[in-house]
Amino acid sequence: MLSFEPTLQHKYDNLQKVLQHLGSVVVAFSGGVDSAVVLKVAVDILGESAKAVIAASPTLPASELEDAHQLCRAIGVPLQVVETDQLAIEAFVQNDATRCFHCKTDLYQWLSRIRESVGFHAIVDGTNIDDLGEDRPGIQAGRRLGVRSPLLEAECNKSDIRQLAQALGLANWNKPAAACLSSRITRGVSITKTALSRVEQAEGVLLKEGFTQVRVRLNGETARIEVEPSEIAMLTEETRRSRVLTAFKQIGFQTVTVDLEGYRAGGGN
Repeated sequence: MLSFEPTLQHKYDNLQKVLQHLGSVVVAFSGGVDSAVVLKVAVDILGESAKAVIAASPTLPASELEDAHQLCRAIGVPLQVVETDQLAIEAFVQNDATRCFHCKTDLYQWLSRIRESVGFHAIVDGTNIDDLGEDRPGIQAGRRLGVRSPLLEAECNKSDIRQLAQALGLANWNKPAAACLSSRITRGVSITKTALSRVEQAEGVLLKEGFTQVRVRLNGETARIEVEPSEIAMLTEETRRSRVLTAFKQIGFQTVTVDLEGYRAGGGN
């Protein structure tokens, strides 16, 4: 039986109670630490009455999908993959401030159909207290469609979630924050499959170079690199700088810049 300091123990107990009360849930699974904790606790409490579903689309890196499969295998629950294409949604492609609203509406409509087909009670996601301080139109979409957020209801923040994930034995407990590839494209610039592919390839280059948290923000033919402030100096090492620049040019970028502020959540907004 897991045991934590009193405040976290209270939150963990409440998380279990929320899921127990729901009885059966479809988990909007992303492969990130937040939804992984929700899924793990749901499976522990509800068994086969907890279902994991992830949306595979042009906005999800292939590596994230593979990580999600590995996590579900470790948790011991099948992962259902639904093929979605936000690029078919004109309001999403326009890439204004409501982009995430349209994306999540599409996702939750898919999950609603799945929930109805299996007769489960609720859809749950990984929204937590720290998400409330960010620009998250997707949360509004979830509320409109009745999606529940057990971590939020249990008053868990990101630090709580990482502690729970580590104690629960989840391999991704310290995984850097992720976001869909469309968040890298400057608002107002139309989202295309080519742009998403370029971002995915470019971020893959940086990860292979040993950077831990990366974003490649895209504006036309210009790439703006964000890495952790403590890792910016790595980009000035001549051999690495040359490799990164060559790779980015091959991907199709004409100009490559480095954001000296470093990575920050919501930097693309």
